[in-house]
Amino acid sequence: MAVYLGQKAPGFLVNTTKGPLSLEDYKGNWVILFSHPADFTPVCTTEFMAFARRYDEFKKINTELIGLSVDSIYSHIEWMKNIKEKFGIEIPFPVIADINKDVAREYNMMDEKTGSTVRGVFIIDPNMIVRLMIYYPAETGRNIDEIMRTLKALQMNWDRKLAAPVNWQPGNDGIVSAPGTLDEAINREKNGSKTWYLTYEAVR
Repeated sequence: MAVYLGQKAPGFLVNTTKGPLSLEDYKGNWVILFSHPADFTPVCTTEFMAFARRYDEFKKINTELIGLSVDSIYSHIEWMKNIKEKFGIEIPFPVIADINKDVAREYNMMDEKTGSTVRGVFIIDPNMIVRLMIYYPAETGRNIDEIMRTLKALQMNWDRKLAAPVNWQPGNDGIVSAPGTLDEAINREKNGSKTWYLTYEAVR
């Protein structure tokens, strides 16, 4: 089964480093579900530390982080311990032990040739709708700033119904939806828009 943008996120009940977890537990929150190829790998370790450093920032904007790979719960626990001991960083979010690969396959996160999970990112909105899907190659770490930027753009759309223009940054103006009638189009230009189909609105 394929996952598509705009569809309801497939539910799951799983075992994690924080105990049993159901996706439905997070309804009403934004969720970033991300998969990594394997525990104790260098690129994944840098990503987990980066997500942990930004954890409070994500929490402040009503967003929960959930990691996932097909490694066992014992592997996850030992890796989390190692990161704390060697780098002084505690991983505060749950990491799914998807040993049966059910969630990974449901979300198209599996590399069936290697038997490991890919480097995927899914943003799920408070209504449990998939709003973003990104896949990175195994040798390239994620850009947490870009994930945060895209999340805030989606939240702007959720709150204000505004779209984000190219290279949008939080605090920049958003784009108003295109007009649906000729009169609306004419009025937009009368009210100062350079063109009827592209109108900006301040976000403060």
